[in-house]
Amino acid sequence: MTDNQAPNDIDRHNSKMAKKKQARDKIMASKTQEKGLIIINTGKGKGKSSAAFGMIFRCIAHQMPCAVVQFIKGGMDTGERNLITAHFGDLCQFHTMGEGFTWETQDKERDIAAALAAWEKAKALILDDGNRMVLLDEINIALRYGYIPLDEVISFLQTQKPDMTHVVLTGRNAAEELIDIADLVTDMSLIKHPFRSGIKAQIGVEF
Repeated sequence: MTDNQAPNDIDRHNSKMAKKKQARDKIMASKTQEKGLIIINTGKGKGKSSAAFGMIFRCIAHQMPCAVVQFIKGGMDTGERNLITAHFGDLCQFHTMGEGFTWETQDKERDIAAALAAWEKAKALILDDGNRMVLLDEINIALRYGYIPLDEVISFLQTQKPDMTHVVLTGRNAAEELIDIADLVTDMSLIKHPFRSGIKAQIGVEF
């Protein structure tokens, strides 16, 4: 590169970025609406609950009341639950309603009862418009197994959710009907996972 080329490259870059900023500012100026979102994190990749808890911690940081209902994870000790219940219980209600994955309980009737109880708790928390966000962790798994009626969940979210309340639903295999009514859907794809190499779940990464 000669001495004459470098300034030209910088000028071209600056001009390109100025045009991009102008276009971006125009787009952003047109986004004026606010609403409570239905958010789905699904897919085979890791990070569905982790990303959802990131939003919960954002709510906490902004002093916005929120709540978590865990549909599957039961006795497992998690960093998110420990941190929230120990330090932010005034801002975030935390309810672990599940008793573990179905292959652990080996009792379908008990699993169904736990899932239905979790759904009743979830509805009450969502209907409380003091909660800005409610996370339904692993509800997609309970829905996939048929523990909770899918049509009831969809109807409730469409007709009873307060207008400004965000509801986040996590878990693999989100139903297409649920995806259809959502505002934001992220499908986390699996490319590599250490579990396949014989590495167990580790503190700070998985829980």
